Amino acid sequence: MDSKTLNVLEYPKILERLAGYCDFSASMELARSLDPTDSYDLAVSRLAETTEARKLLSIQDVSIGAAHDIRPAADLAARSGVLDPQALLDVKSTLISCRELKKTFEKKENEYPRLALIAQGLPETHGIVDAITRVLSERGEVLDSASPKLAEIRRNLRIAHDRLMSRLQKYVTDSKTVSMLQEAIITQRDGRYVIPLRAEFKGRIKAIVHDQSASGATLFVEPLPIVEANNELRELQLAERDEERRILAEVSSLVGAHASELKYGVENLAALDLAFAKAKYAEALKASEPLLKEPSKVKGQKPGDPRPSTFDLKLLQARHPLLDPAAVVPIDVDPREGTRAIVITGPNTGGKTVSLKTVGLLVLMAQSGLHIPAQSGSEMPFFKSVYADIGDEQSIEQSLSTFSGHVTNIIRILKQIDHRSLVILDELGAGTDPQEGAAIARAILGHLLDAGCMTLVATHYPELKTFAHSTEGVVNASLEFDIKTLRPTFKLTIGLPGRSNALAIAQRLGLPPSIIEAAKAEINPLDLRADKLLDDIRKERNRTSREREKLEKARAKLEAQTRELEKRLEKIEDERRETLAKARAEGELEVAVLKKNIESLKAQLKKASQPLQAIKAIEEKMMEMEEKVEQPVERQRSKVENQSSMVNRQWSLGERVTVGTLNAEGVVTALGESDAEVQIGTIRVRARLSELIRKSTGEAVESKVKSQKSGDVRPSALDSKKFPGMEVDLRGLMSDDALDKMERYLEQAYLAGLPWVRIIHGKGTGKLRQAVRDALKGHAYVKSFEEGGHTEGGEGVTVAKLNAG
Repeated sequence: MDSKTLNVLEYPKILERLAGYCDFSASMELARSLDPTDSYDLAVSRLAETTEARKLLSIQDVSIGAAHDIRPAADLAARSGVLDPQALLDVKSTLISCRELKKTFEKKENEYPRLALIAQGLPETHGIVDAITRVLSERGEVLDSASPKLAEIRRNLRIAHDRLMSRLQKYVTDSKTVSMLQEAIITQRDGRYVIPLRAEFKGRIKAIVHDQSASGATLFVEPLPIVEANNELRELQLAERDEERRILAEVSSLVGAHASELKYGVENLAALDLAFAKAKYAEALKASEPLLKEPSKVKGQKPGDPRPSTFDLKLLQARHPLLDPAAVVPIDVDPREGTRAIVITGPNTGGKTVSLKTVGLLVLMAQSGLHIPAQSGSEMPFFKSVYADIGDEQSIEQSLSTFSGHVTNIIRILKQIDHRSLVILDELGAGTDPQEGAAIARAILGHLLDAGCMTLVATHYPELKTFAHSTEGVVNASLEFDIKTLRPTFKLTIGLPGRSNALAIAQRLGLPPSIIEAAKAEINPLDLRADKLLDDIRKERNRTSREREKLEKARAKLEAQTRELEKRLEKIEDERRETLAKARAEGELEVAVLKKNIESLKAQLKKASQPLQAIKAIEEKMMEMEEKVEQPVERQRSKVENQSSMVNRQWSLGERVTVGTLNAEGVVTALGESDAEVQIGTIRVRARLSELIRKSTGEAVESKVKSQKSGDVRPSALDSKKFPGMEVDLRGLMSDDALDKMERYLEQAYLAGLPWVRIIHGKGTGKLRQAVRDALKGHAYVKSFEEGGHTEGGEGVTVAKLNAG
């Protein structure tokens, strides 16, 4: 891309802001050198990378961590240099970041293919991380465990140091020598331990003088008896330094052996970080991915003509990326199909230049892989090159006027353009005689159209308005001006030329009416009529635009209400399914209990040598009930339920009845909505309310007492007053409290004859679930247990099957 154009459009400022979102120096360098590409495939790929990064960051916090640009360190290591501890720690943290990112993208390769491809270029650790961890602490200190020799040296060093301090301590504590010292301390000079001797006692202690104070009153001396101890300590310190350097050199050589891979990995890491930075910048701008299209040809174009004739440019609510988002006015640039040039007119400071820069910058951003601050659905053509002439090009040094500066720059542009170029010209033909300037502007615009490139022009010349109106492929555009406030609105209107508004502004500012009328008389009436017609068209378009905005808001509100209703319907459907699942589970429980009761009844009748014919009817009823349970549960049966409740009210507990299907008398011990439990002798059976025949109630209480003494004192599983329920909820309880509650419940469930129960403990950390299942192992009441099914709560539920009573 043309470097002068990049500066004119302030593209370097975009890159500087992008670099601010990078996490380390290599990616910042990459961001500042990011130029728009002239390859369509590369531009599309760059945009896709940014989209993938935005998607990833929206659902997961991913970054390069504590990575550094370790390329200089790798180069030094490759030349047999020794890396200092901090450089090695930087290598370690960078490789750890690479390892974590590589793992992340290996799992998400199908979802983020472009980012995963970059991540494949990240380096392997090759044992470097383990080697650095083995020899260095997090603070960069070489560990004693780095080598046996270092450990031995440091052990001897501590012994030598303690021995030396002990001997020096005698000098600062002995009453014979302490009075000779300036202070009773031990200090260091030139790496050797010394004591501060007062100058007047020089020679009283045989010693080597290493230094003296500024005043000369204190001599820092090393007593002769400790010279050997100091020498030993110094030798050990040097040995420690040499061993540390050997260890660092060994690890550095490992880094140097993989220097090329490490440098290549840093480049890929920088590319990933740049993708993340582009995603963060896009979020900050509230940007969207543009649809980048190659310029297309129109019907009737000759086969040999390589020039594209149309550019699909559609920018919706586009904003200048460098302006305050809260203050900038978005513009729509959506010319009709076949447009190759847009001529923008309007008042000074009305936003013409900003509009030109907005379009140019957004094109450069898109071809750099950056999302643009515009509404989703925006489209733009792909350009091989972009050229701009914006601003005052006058130069005193080169004796160039404003006009000369512009023309010089335009001549340079005209030599380089082709049919894949975008040309942006501000104030074309300005700075000279208006008539000649307008003629030059029309000629330049005509030449650009012939070259096949796309052109955006800002001008004040009315001749260019006429040219745009009468030339195929060229459209007028204008920036509106509010006559009431005498301020520009900065709103771009495609299809209408701008008005001068000079007379209206002068009149509003208070110019005498006589002068206004005299000025109107000097103007061609057709021009005044055209201005009036343009004003009427603009007002009508504004009214239509307002109505469209109202309709859009209404549509958005309706869509929001529709989404809310859909959510409510989904919630209702979920509740319905949950209700049906519970009803089905209750039905399954009832059938299981009934099966168990029938088997018990069979056993008792067989033991009493009674015929089993009476049981067959009950078994048939039970099979019918089981079939109904397997069918979808119908919830809307309010009439039947009401009738059942009316029948239910005809019976009472303790009442003596005859079971018609068994032809046996018994006492009602439990009542349901449509059936009852009747105790016949020592056994209990279930029967429909319609099958019961009322008997006298005089002996009801006595029969009930006898029945309790007769043997079967276990409460029925379906007794509504004693039924413990088919599940127990332990969520929110501490483990001990939960296990106590579960124990009480299991006992009640066992006594109630339940075949199985559901224990709800939730998922959470899994501690409560494990405690529950440990308690169920070998439990007296529990035969087996298993994890709940998909519809029962999954890992948050344990289903326990109970032993038969």
